[in-house]
Amino acid sequence: MKDEIKDTKSFFQEMSEQLYVYITKVTPDGVSWVFHIIVKLGLLVAIFLLLDFFFKIIINYIFRFFRNENKYPVIKSVYQSRITNSVAHFIALAFIGSIHESIFAGALRQTTIFIIRSVNLGLVFILAGMLYRALTGFRYYFTIKQDYYKVMAINAVSETIKILGIFVFSIVGICVIFGIKGTTIVGSLGAITAVLVLVFRDTILGFVTGIHVATSKSLKVGDWIGIPKYNIEGNILDISLLTTKIANFDKTISSIPTYDLLTTEIKNLQVMSESNTRRIKKSIFFNINSFKFLSNDEIEKLKEINLLSDYLNHKTSEINFEKENIKHKDKIINGRQLTNIGVFRYYTQKYLEQDPQVDKNSPIMVRQLEITTQGLPMEVYCFANDSKWEHFEEIQADIFDHLLVASKEFDLQIMQIGLPK
Repeated sequence: MKDEIKDTKSFFQEMSEQLYVYITKVTPDGVSWVFHIIVKLGLLVAIFLLLDFFFKIIINYIFRFFRNENKYPVIKSVYQSRITNSVAHFIALAFIGSIHESIFAGALRQTTIFIIRSVNLGLVFILAGMLYRALTGFRYYFTIKQDYYKVMAINAVSETIKILGIFVFSIVGICVIFGIKGTTIVGSLGAITAVLVLVFRDTILGFVTGIHVATSKSLKVGDWIGIPKYNIEGNILDISLLTTKIANFDKTISSIPTYDLLTTEIKNLQVMSESNTRRIKKSIFFNINSFKFLSNDEIEKLKEINLLSDYLNHKTSEINFEKENIKHKDKIINGRQLTNIGVFRYYTQKYLEQDPQVDKNSPIMVRQLEITTQGLPMEVYCFANDSKWEHFEEIQADIFDHLLVASKEFDLQIMQIGLPK
């Protein structure tokens, strides 16, 4: 192997000498050294491009045999992120670094220093590109696996590494260009550490938030969320290190600081969407002055309602039996009595239980809330069996359309502003 390297260097050295003789003959005296440098630099660039192209073809040809995502997801991720191109660049430039002395044999010392530093700087840039492409490969791998929580963690980590990488590779690049030690630059940064912490405050918070969200698996890209603080409701488009983008249902895009995901109340509605159910929690306010005990004639009339007939027969039997031992039983307030609001509450419960658009595996409840100045609220609590927004609103409207009109059959009065007494 060493002999082959020596033979290669000898070949380029011999070619360089012949090139030197030719350029000296065809160029004016005194400026031939300029043409020597230009031509040999062009030769180095041409060799680099030729080798880079050659290595790309070989590496990419090998990777084509492993393009099956299901069998070789890691190799597919490496190929997709173009790390192979960075490898080809690195090999080609490293080769240039090993032969440049043969081509520039006898050249000025400054020229040699310039080429060495240029090659080293190029290697630094290639390594930086290789790092960034490796992070892209990780993200692509977990995307293939559809592990979106890990994708989010990779996003947070990769964005942080990219920022730190820019800082580190910039220092290394400056050291390479000017030939100084890295400790000199790093040491001078000690005095402004506090300033750097303030500058990268959002970056640090975003990194911590990304790791927390990924490990807790509370959010991911695509989730349907609501943020009351900003009056936002929509689907998460992207969670990056600094900002999170949300596609609102009015076709607008909202961006919030990523660290707000850790400090702000967020409602994740994705579970509701995946279960295809959505909660109905809405109240009807009744005028208390319209509440009354039901007379026998009114009860008989309400028995004609199919959902109430069995209930009313059972209840009237119980009440009549209890009244046998009650004094002044002709007085309606003595003993248990049926009320129009109580019977309507039972009717509402049964109506929801038999409604095919209400989910029967979720709680179904009709309850009275605390009395307010607007009247007595009767709350309907149940779940529609379709979480799609427009369908949900239609189901909810159908239920309350029916209940608002049905309340008239019970002589109940709905409260509203300006209602006459």
